[in-house]
Amino acid sequence: MIKKCKSCGFRGTGNYCSECGYPFAAKKITLSGLLYDVFHLFTKFEKGFGYTLKQLIIAPGTMQRSYLDGDRAKHQKPFSMFFICATFSALSRYWIFNTVFKNYHVIDPTELTFYREYMVFFYITLIPLYTLMARLFFYKSGYNFAELGVMLLYTLSLFFLAAPFILLLKYFWHTLDTVYVEFPFFSVYFIITFINFFNRVRHWRVIMLSLFTILIAFFINQLLEDFVISFLE
Repeated sequence: MIKKCKSCGFRGTGNYCSECGYPFAAKKITLSGLLYDVFHLFTKFEKGFGYTLKQLIIAPGTMQRSYLDGDRAKHQKPFSMFFICATFSALSRYWIFNTVFKNYHVIDPTELTFYREYMVFFYITLIPLYTLMARLFFYKSGYNFAELGVMLLYTLSLFFLAAPFILLLKYFWHTLDTVYVEFPFFSVYFIITFINFFNRVRHWRVIMLSLFTILIAFFINQLLEDFVISFLE
């Protein structure tokens, strides 16, 4: 009996379409089926996300290099990892300032708008610039632009997850500028990541170039973030 595929319109016999692989007879949607799909989605997400986060903590740089070498099945993909962590960071910062610090007036309302609506997009647009900097400083490493971009996406993901917890230090010291905590924390993590990632380059050279990259990126980040916030006022 000739059947028509409801997905692509191809006609054929059997149980599955030989053109797109979908079954000719669509299964009836049930509540148990929907619950299974939701469970499958979140268990798959948790395994990939949790494993990737663990590796970023215990093996920074080595994890990224392993991913580029082909060990990818167990990892959360780089852009989705970055997007999830950046979104978590932005919403967490907004929530912390708008609830925990609501009565302390430690932040301008414009900054709240930036964290809630623009922060994720802001950092996404900066990734190509940061990648270009890494490419210029480590052009002899053998990694191309896209591969260095993957390394930075994963590295910044860990930083985004840590940033809200560093921000909570203001609960104990209201006048604390957390940049003085974030910068050394990120610098140390960044250098360790680069030493493990560029394992064929002399350590002293990696440390020196990493510091240059961090300082320039930090300056650009602060300058552009202040510009965007002032533009929103």
